[in-house]
Amino acid sequence: MRFAFHAWVAAAALLGAAPASTQIVQVAHTKEWPQILASASQSEMAAALALGPQLERGRPATWLLQDRRKLARALDALQPQRAGTVDAYVVSIALDSDPVFGREARETAKVLSRRYDAAGRTLLLARNGDAPAGSLEALTLGLARVAELMDKKQDVLVLYVTSHGAKVGIAYHDGDEGYGILSPDRLAGILDELGIRNRLLILSACYSGVFVPVLSNHETALFTAASSDRTSFGCRAENDWTFFGDALINHALRKPQPLGDALIEARALISDWETSGRLPSSNPQATVGEGVEAWLDPLEARMPKTATPRVGAPATDALKP
Repeated sequence: MRFAFHAWVAAAALLGAAPASTQIVQVAHTKEWPQILASASQSEMAAALALGPQLERGRPATWLLQDRRKLARALDALQPQRAGTVDAYVVSIALDSDPVFGREARETAKVLSRRYDAAGRTLLLARNGDAPAGSLEALTLGLARVAELMDKKQDVLVLYVTSHGAKVGIAYHDGDEGYGILSPDRLAGILDELGIRNRLLILSACYSGVFVPVLSNHETALFTAASSDRTSFGCRAENDWTFFGDALINHALRKPQPLGDALIEARALISDWETSGRLPSSNPQATVGEGVEAWLDPLEARMPKTATPRVGAPATDALKP
């Protein structure tokens, strides 16, 4: 049986995950996924997708140069770890260019940076203002830079990814010029190659539960917006948040409460919202390794003692007639 590249993603029902109102230029995608590897067998296609392919086509040369300069400045601005302190490095990335993801990634970077004392150690990748655009290449380079700066024995990567999703991984369009799939195997391979062991990974996308079997381990806390066979909600381009982002970031993690309590609160909110909207459960997933406490306790001991106000229109506004 033969498959075109776009057929894999279309069949996986691309939907997605969202935060605060920020002036963002919408870069809509109007075309389907490019048809490549159309002669590949199903097994060959699966092997190719596991590597995390990305396709760039028709990018203006001046845009590429400007974006590379933005990325270089952002990476150079990251500060080294502090000796004797468990530091968090926050990476918040919007892969898809639908503005909801950019708004979510931008506000998430602020919330997580404040919560985990990561000022100067936070990287935003999104089509927003001065931030470099989110792409698989930018994410890989960002993680590599973090690995250079951190103390891998004690410091922590806090990674937030928001985008559309498919049953093969996180899938995105960047306008009609960039396409990519971040597969579980590819993300795990990058983190393992770089030696980043202590990880808080938060994945806001449909079907993001596909990452759980591959990324769960002793030192990792992993939260996903949906199980491997469910969609998540709130990914309309005009939204400020997805359901998952609004519940976990905009509500629960703004408060000075333990991570486990924040997850319980977020799950309850999402369940209430889905029930009131007569939506099927997205079934968010969570796994926390036995070694997480060793790096989480020092971070939570330094959490701010006060909450910050919620920002942006509620994700549930999308349910209103």
